Amino acid sequence: MIPKIDTEIGITVYSTKFDGIGGKIRVEPEDFQVTELISEKIKKSIKEPSGYAVYKLKKKRIDTNHALSGIFRKTGIRLKSLGLKDASAVTEQFVCSGNKGKAIDDFSSDKYSLEKIGFVKKPLSKKDMIGNHFTIKISGCQNNLESFTEYDHVLNFYGYQRFGSQRPVTHLIGKAILHRDFKKAVDLILSFTSTYDSPENTEIREKLSDKANYEQYFDKVPVQMDIERIVLKEMIEHGESIRAIRAIPVSLRRFYIQAYQSFIFNQSLSSSFLDGENLFEAQSGDVCFDHNGIIGKYVKGMDQNLALPFVGYSYYKKTRFDFQISKILEQEEISPKDFFIKEMQEVSSEGGFRQAAIHCNDYSTHGNVVEFSLSRGSFATILLREIMKPVDPMIAGF
Repeated sequence: MIPKIDTEIGITVYSTKFDGIGGKIRVEPEDFQVTELISEKIKKSIKEPSGYAVYKLKKKRIDTNHALSGIFRKTGIRLKSLGLKDASAVTEQFVCSGNKGKAIDDFSSDKYSLEKIGFVKKPLSKKDMIGNHFTIKISGCQNNLESFTEYDHVLNFYGYQRFGSQRPVTHLIGKAILHRDFKKAVDLILSFTSTYDSPENTEIREKLSDKANYEQYFDKVPVQMDIERIVLKEMIEHGESIRAIRAIPVSLRRFYIQAYQSFIFNQSLSSSFLDGENLFEAQSGDVCFDHNGIIGKYVKGMDQNLALPFVGYSYYKKTRFDFQISKILEQEEISPKDFFIKEMQEVSSEGGFRQAAIHCNDYSTHGNVVEFSLSRGSFATILLREIMKPVDPMIAGF
């Protein structure tokens, strides 16, 4: 049976036949370890005597953005990451200075450490990160982890983090923005509740569902709800929904749109799988990525990975998945042209393509620990979902 939260984010199938071992992840931060992988070419280039400083950031119980903010506050060094790593794990990743100025040798706090490993001629970018290696302990599971062999038959769904995890709302906010319903977007940010929310947060959100309570409850909104506080402040001072949405950092506003595109993608993948489409082998007429990540048409005999459209205003209809995608867009009352937002052009999205299946390397198990490497953009929780088949992913630590 598919968990309710899975269907809420567009995932309505399992692509493997394995029964699942149950259990729980992230009982301790050390149970979920992530090491960022960069290309060999880039690794060898981190040796210059001067230039842009490159560091290895190790952390736990803090996400990447908050760690980098803390480093900037305490050292004055502004660093950029190649990818985001969440707080519920022990992680190791590369971060790089955006200028050739001041550099430090190392720095540490109780939640993170920073070690300088060299310099590069030009700043590292997200494209230099090729994937992540995971070492994950599954607690309280059945003793047949080694029986799972279908790691090369897992659909490349977007994972729970993309949608807000325990509060799956980001895609709903994105849809409201695409519908130009900025009032609804504000309401969702402030008052959308989840069964996994704390009683305190639920109570605050219920009060914020009434505009008349905004001023009275502003000071009761915890500092962790920083986006809610930004939106509330604007609504109290100006009362304009579109202005309140514009006050949110542009990176997060874009993320809302991307989350909705991810929801459409998950639905497209689920629907195509249920309709019997082969999502693990490319065929004539398909759009594919080659081993260098370059997009192109299917070429027989060439090493390529099947891709599905990631819908935006430049949606490419000429694929065998247009039947499913067009049906989903009709049900959602969304068209590709809606992704060009005249009222907020900076968050418009042309779309693109994404691999249909997860490509898993270096897969191994020992006891109740599983190790594997995934390419950039794929979610470990989606592979774990197929291994564990959890009744409730959030209770299981996802």
